Amino acid sequence: MDNFLELCRRRRSIRNYADRAVEKDKLDRILQCALMSPSGKRMNPWEFYVTDNRALIGRLQSCKQAGATMLKTAPVVVAVALDTSLIDTWQADGAIAAQNILLAAEDEGLGACWCHVYQRDEAEQVVRREMGIPAHLTVLCLISIGYKNEERRQYELEKLNYQKVHFVS
Repeated sequence: MDNFLELCRRRRSIRNYADRAVEKDKLDRILQCALMSPSGKRMNPWEFYVTDNRALIGRLQSCKQAGATMLKTAPVVVAVALDTSLIDTWQADGAIAAQNILLAAEDEGLGACWCHVYQRDEAEQVVRREMGIPAHLTVLCLISIGYKNEERRQYELEKLNYQKVHFVS
């Protein structure tokens, strides 16, 4: 548990990346973690669209006026898309897979950040068009991944808001 606790303490949203490619083996391990994510009735409603194409990533940044700035320097972007017809827990399943990506990136020595797309104005249409995502899938989010070009302090356990925890008997 100590290793996982430390991983969670270190994982912060990174919005500025170094000009350095992400190695294929690291990206493969991150995607393996996404594919092992739990899902309702093991329906696996998610699909992952991955790009390292700088021009495409630049176009993806236009999906939102605010909230997509982390894409500007990201060497890799993953779109988490889901088939909503498979199961009614698709949103939770997609969020779990995205969290696996975020934690796996940190474990690989990389940074990552969630960019919310679902029900955000025209964002989903931009992402769908630019990444060739079919109409039967709903885009939940984009995740930027890369080597960190900023430092964020890890969470301090003594400063966590323990008032949000309620023990019930």
